[in-house]
Amino acid sequence: MRVLVVGRLGQVGTELARRLPAAGHESLSLEPPELDLLQPATVRAALDAFRPDILVNAAAYTAVDKAEDDSALAHAINHHGTALLGRETARLGVPLIHFSTDYVFAGDKPAPYVESDPTGPVGVYGASKLAGDLALAAANPRHVVLRTAWVCSAHGGNFVKTMLRLGRERPELGVVADQHGAPTFADDLADAVLALLPRLVAAPAGDAGFGTFHLTGQPFTTWHGFAEAIFAGAAARGQKPPLLRAIATADYPTRARRPANSRLDCSRIAAVHGIHAADWRASLDRCLGDLLG
Repeated sequence: MRVLVVGRLGQVGTELARRLPAAGHESLSLEPPELDLLQPATVRAALDAFRPDILVNAAAYTAVDKAEDDSALAHAINHHGTALLGRETARLGVPLIHFSTDYVFAGDKPAPYVESDPTGPVGVYGASKLAGDLALAAANPRHVVLRTAWVCSAHGGNFVKTMLRLGRERPELGVVADQHGAPTFADDLADAVLALLPRLVAAPAGDAGFGTFHLTGQPFTTWHGFAEAIFAGAAARGQKPPLLRAIATADYPTRARRPANSRLDCSRIAAVHGIHAADWRASLDRCLGDLLG
């Protein structure tokens, strides 16, 4: 099938660009200026020229702290840009897969979040993403919103690469131990997209395969626990690990609030689509193999 990917250079977009052709799909991955969510004419032109069977939106404004001082741009991309994709895909009768985030929740629930839980973002980034999710749902009933969290890969900027760099530069690191979630690797998300494609392209509006789903890695951990696993894997590949200290969120202030609870319940996507949360420890091992050999 013909798959149009918005966001060629991001972590998930990079993995999709590898996997879609290998799976026999005709794919086109675009970035600005060819497709610019701030320029509606480029979006319409790209869809009309390629005529995809499905669109995957892997583009977003993800600078969580900068968003607090640049709300207009965050909303222009995450809210209005997503709404634009919803309208344009609906015009052509094309389904859309869109990536969202745990930041749509306040992070104060004592248990993992399910899809039907009340949202309540505490920052601009989460608010802009939630607004885009809602606008997409209103514009195109043939949509899937995939909420995920703690995305990492061997590409781009992410926690794994930051830890490895800091571990080389510093003998000791303090890592937050009171924020809970699950690392999610971009290659696992790309594989989930491939699994979704056949049903979504064939399904009519109203099919149970559409809607909002959660998908992260498993099991749950903390940023400190994740860092421990990263440095254990790095040590096995010859990199000397730093001394890790567990610190509280209050010890590492940031411009934007982070959710204390980023745990997402992934049972719905397993029940509806047969897609199960991948063990992030195996995914981390692959990632470290790519980064460190």
